[in-house]
Amino acid sequence: MNFSSKLLEDAVSEFGRLPGIGQKTALRLVLHLLNQPDTDIERFANALTKLKQDIKHCQVCYNIADEPVCRICSSPKRDKSIICVVEDTRDVMAIENTDQYHGVYHVLGGLISPMDGIGPSDLRIDSLLQRAQAGDAKEVILALSATMEGDTTIFYLHKKLMALPIQISTIARGISFGGELEYVDEVTLGRSIITRIPYERSTV
Repeated sequence: MNFSSKLLEDAVSEFGRLPGIGQKTALRLVLHLLNQPDTDIERFANALTKLKQDIKHCQVCYNIADEPVCRICSSPKRDKSIICVVEDTRDVMAIENTDQYHGVYHVLGGLISPMDGIGPSDLRIDSLLQRAQAGDAKEVILALSATMEGDTTIFYLHKKLMALPIQISTIARGISFGGELEYVDEVTLGRSIITRIPYERSTV
């Protein structure tokens, strides 16, 4: 793609680094921004800068938050005895959108993937075990994607948690193998949470 301006080329190149954004889409976005008032551009830039500078991770569940403890963990309406383990913040948002789950979360920050050099020590597994051992938890739901990496992580977590006096569940497999939670429709995902099953039965 030929550019008449180096500034335009640099801006398109930066937008093109975003996931799912090709060069043509990046060009459309940049040209759209060029046609906006200066105040809109400044507000857009300030929002990104403030996001990067001020965003926090919840000290309890590691979800993205504005405060040291996120709104979900600090809410008196949430059932603290049920912990739903997810890969990242996108999965928290997907499950919250179903309006079918009212416990709390634990964000692992990824999945075990030896091929990518990601092992248990790279994830927030120790803090999950500490929460489960604290005595308040009665159930841990392993709500991870139906992929090889997701199943490997579930198997590892089950081995670590099985000695504790808590119920270990997995979401029902209305989700096809290879599917990631963020792309599952809300009805299917909500039903899979409600009809969750003990982990032992899921492996039969």
